[in-house]
Amino acid sequence: MTSSQSTTSNPYPRSLFWFRRDLRHTDNAGLYRALTQSAQVHCVFVFDKTILDALPNKADRRVEFIWESVRELQTALREAGGDLIVLHAHAEQAIPALAASLDVQAVFTNEDYEPSALVRDDSVATALAAQGRAFHAFKDHAIFAADEVMSKTGQPYSVFTPYKNAWLRKLNEHGSDFYVRAYPCENYWHKLAAPTKGLAQTDDLPSLEAMGFARTNLLSIPIPTGMRGALQVFDEFMPRMDRYFDQRNFPAVRGVSYLSVHNRFGTISPRYLARLAWQRNTHGASGWLNELVWRDFYFHILTHYPHVVGHAFKRKYENLAWENDAEKFAAWCEARTGYPIVDAAMQQILQTGFMHNRLRMIVASFLTKHLLIDWRWGERFFAEHLNDFDLAANNGGWQWAASTGCDAQPYFRIFNPVMQSEKFDAEGKFIRRYLPALEKVPSKFIHAPWTMPSLEQKLAGCVIGTDYPAPIVEHAVAREKALALFKVLG
Repeated sequence: MTSSQSTTSNPYPRSLFWFRRDLRHTDNAGLYRALTQSAQVHCVFVFDKTILDALPNKADRRVEFIWESVRELQTALREAGGDLIVLHAHAEQAIPALAASLDVQAVFTNEDYEPSALVRDDSVATALAAQGRAFHAFKDHAIFAADEVMSKTGQPYSVFTPYKNAWLRKLNEHGSDFYVRAYPCENYWHKLAAPTKGLAQTDDLPSLEAMGFARTNLLSIPIPTGMRGALQVFDEFMPRMDRYFDQRNFPAVRGVSYLSVHNRFGTISPRYLARLAWQRNTHGASGWLNELVWRDFYFHILTHYPHVVGHAFKRKYENLAWENDAEKFAAWCEARTGYPIVDAAMQQILQTGFMHNRLRMIVASFLTKHLLIDWRWGERFFAEHLNDFDLAANNGGWQWAASTGCDAQPYFRIFNPVMQSEKFDAEGKFIRRYLPALEKVPSKFIHAPWTMPSLEQKLAGCVIGTDYPAPIVEHAVAREKALALFKVLG
């Protein structure tokens, strides 16, 4: 795959821009490069059969989110004088074939750092080269990627804090918004290729049903989609940004941004978000900017330590003697652990495809450190259920929780689920929202309902073992077993 960040003095007569995880026609690095380097630019999005056919759930909220966002993008491009060709095909074959049909000289896109995407892009670039066409990919969904943030010795980072410090130094080194300024695509929309009868006439946007998928509860949750949805979510978050640092850990409070799915599919520019947070420069805004740094950090890890896909970052923990009890895993997946904060969190992801970040840490710690189940089992579950699933962040988060990843904290960090519940959902508001069986449980028992006297259980309509499960493990016992598991390998 060839990648270029430079402009050329000889613009291409015709180019093709390939949208992927960047579903917006504003402040889009690759689209801007295509428009400024070409006399005319066609646009395409491919519902890639290679990806879609592998999804086990055909009522997948992510596919519906993408479909709605692509529909909006197509309308926006038409309003700007262009169009969006939408295909349901295998991208590796479809992109070179479309490039030949349109007789373009180059295909532009934005980089994707996942291993399967790199293989796909290499294949596309090779096929295009055989046709005499160029392939250019640009950084767009990270602020800093590849080798842009490295140690003083030129080595990649493996611990977040020094990476963050270097990331912030680089952001500030020009004393302006140099690295986060917008790409003014709108100045060049007149170069977008107008709809063409036949090949590029895309009124027949393939329906979800035609692609083998069904509608979900996405729009009734509701989760706003597309560029307008992203701006709606961000505008709602802006007045709360300054309180982010203080409220981010409480799942019953609207403390987080809820932009993760929009970041995942690029319906809003990461540069726009980083620029506003950086310029705001309050305690809360800096805390939120920190989350964008984490996002880049996990891309950095995936790029420089690709063995993390399927393997422990800390190689000595590759062969931990996980118990991998299938019945306990099923209880975790189905919100039947007997620990309310864990079960409420699992109900949240099952019902909405979203899980609050604090809860992700709690349930991941519980699976790996209480049930002694391989982090890869949980990673796969999240990959199937999270609307905002991103390989780099999901892998990084799970390995952080399991203490197998790039983390300065030792393996004996084991979250006590009851203490976490008491601290971050003190009144049990979040728990009651997702576990109606506990609705009438007094607050003093809501975090550990098995401690209720039998009479109080009956009065609350929550008999443990009947209306709500008893804990499948005891915290103190599980903690000692987890410590022993890790100590064997030092």
